[in-house]
Amino acid sequence: MSFYTTGHVDNFTRENLPPREQWPWLNQKFIETNYPERLNASEELIDKTIELVGQDKLAIIAADGNYTYGELLKKISQISNYLESVGVQPGNRVLLRGPNCASLVILWLAILRVGAVAVTTIHLQRANELEKMLGVAKVQFACIDHRFTEDWNEVSNYTGQVLIFGGENGIFEKAMEFPTVHRPCNTASDDVSILAFTSGSTGVPKATIHFHRDILAIADTFSKQILKPVKEDVFACSAPLAFTFGLGASVVFPFRIGATTLLMESAPPPVLIEKVREHKVSVLFTAPTAYRAILKSTDNLDLPSLRRCVSAGEHLPESTWTSWFEATGIKLIDGIGATEMLHIFISASDDDVVPGMTGKEVPGYEAIIVNDEFTELPAGEIGFLAVRGPTGVRYLNDVRQNVYAVNGWNVTGDLYLKDANGYFKYQSRADDMIISSGYNIAAPEVENALLVHEAVSEVAVVGEPDEERGMLVVAYIVLQASHKESSELIKELQDHVKHKIAPFKYPRRIVFVQSLPKTTTGKLQRFRLKNSDK
Repeated sequence: MSFYTTGHVDNFTRENLPPREQWPWLNQKFIETNYPERLNASEELIDKTIELVGQDKLAIIAADGNYTYGELLKKISQISNYLESVGVQPGNRVLLRGPNCASLVILWLAILRVGAVAVTTIHLQRANELEKMLGVAKVQFACIDHRFTEDWNEVSNYTGQVLIFGGENGIFEKAMEFPTVHRPCNTASDDVSILAFTSGSTGVPKATIHFHRDILAIADTFSKQILKPVKEDVFACSAPLAFTFGLGASVVFPFRIGATTLLMESAPPPVLIEKVREHKVSVLFTAPTAYRAILKSTDNLDLPSLRRCVSAGEHLPESTWTSWFEATGIKLIDGIGATEMLHIFISASDDDVVPGMTGKEVPGYEAIIVNDEFTELPAGEIGFLAVRGPTGVRYLNDVRQNVYAVNGWNVTGDLYLKDANGYFKYQSRADDMIISSGYNIAAPEVENALLVHEAVSEVAVVGEPDEERGMLVVAYIVLQASHKESSELIKELQDHVKHKIAPFKYPRRIVFVQSLPKTTTGKLQRFRLKNSDK
C-alpha cells in the first residue's frame, strides 16, 4: 500500500515514520472497507455525528461547561480559526497540557480539524519529563491550562509559541471574535493525527504515531463490536486524555455514536461513584484498582443507570470481577490494549465473558502466543502475546520499533496463554515496566529521581504484586554513609520523587539495604529483588 497524498504542509511526522518494512502487518481489508482516502477525524466525530443525532444532543458534561453537539462544533470552529490565525499549519505539532475538561477536548478536536498533530500530556508531568517529549516531538505550539504553568515555565528546550487557556484573556476569550464556521483540513486518512507517548523500560519516552483513520478504527472495532454503546449512553472514565485508554473512552467512543461524555478533572473512587449517580452514567471505564476501592468505600452499589463497566490498564483479578458482579450484577468487561495499538484488542462482553480471562480477539484483530524463537505455541502454553489488526506500532524516529514490531506482529511485552476455547489469560509483564493503578512507570526513571538526592548512594526500583494497586513501586536504597535510616527520611525521599517526576510514580515502599544484587560485571539484577524478603 502506498501513502495517500498528504494534506500536511509540515511533513515532519511522515518523514520520521519508521521504514515501511519495519511496520507490522495491517488489516487492509478492514481499512479499505471502512475508510476513504480523505478523512478528518474531527469532522467525522463532530460534523458527521450531528447528521445522526442533531445539534441539540448533549455532548459534554464538565465543570468548565456543558455543550451540545451544535455548541461544540461552533466552539471548535472558533478555536480552529484562531489556531490558524496564530500560524498553526497542517502537520505542526501542538502540545496540550491540562486535566480532563471540556476545554481540553475542544482544543484536541480543533487541532485535528486544522490538520495539526495533537500531543497530549498529563498535567502532573514535571519539566524534565516534558523536556524529553519535546525533544522527540519537536513541538511548535503549546496550549497550557493557566493553572498548570509552573512546571511548564521550567522547561528549558522549548522555543515555540505558548497559548494559555482558562483564566483571563486566554485562547477561548480570544477566539470569540472568530467565525463559528470552519472548513476542516482535507487530510488523508493516513495523515498523522496524534502522537501518544508511552514510557520505555529505560525511562526514555516513545512517541507512538496514529493516523486519522486509526482514531475511528478503535471505535469501529472494540467500541462497536464489544462495548456496543447507544446514543443515549453517558460515558465516564477516570483516565486522563493523555492516555489513549482515556481518549477512547471519554472522546472517541461517545462522539462516534452521538452519546454524552462526563469529563472529570479528578476522579478518585468515592468521587467517581457519586458522579455516576449524579449524572446517571451508563458506561464506566476505570482500572481494577478503582473497582476494588469502590467496593471497599461504600455498601451502596445500587447504580440503576450503569449498564457497562470496562476494566483495563492492568490485570483484572478474578476476585475483583466476582466481587463487582456480586455487588452490582454487572459483568466487568476486561480488556488489554496498548498505546502502540491505540486501544483494546482483546476483550469480551455479555455471555462471552469468562471470569479470570481477558477475552478473545476483538473483531478486526488477530492474536497468537509465541516463544523466544517466534514459534506459535499450542493452547495452554505460556508465551509472548503478539497481535495485529487495523492499528499497529509506528514509533516516531525510534530504534525500538523493531523490538515491538516483529515478523509483522506487535509484541506487547505481556506473557499470556491461550486456552483450547480461544480465550486469552494474562500471566505477567515480561519487562521491568511497573503497571500500578493503571499507570505505566519505568523503574529506571524512578531510580534516576532518587539518585539525585544527597542521601542516596545506590537504588533499585522494582514492581511487587499488590492486591490494591496491581503492582507496587518499591525502592531498595543503599544510603550514603552520612545518612541514617528513619521514617522521616523515607517520607523525605518520597516527597523528593514527587517533585522530580509525576507524583503517581513515587515509591510506595522504601527498603534500606546494605548492597544491591549485581552481576560480576556490575549490572543491576532487579529480578532478584522482586518478592524478596529484604
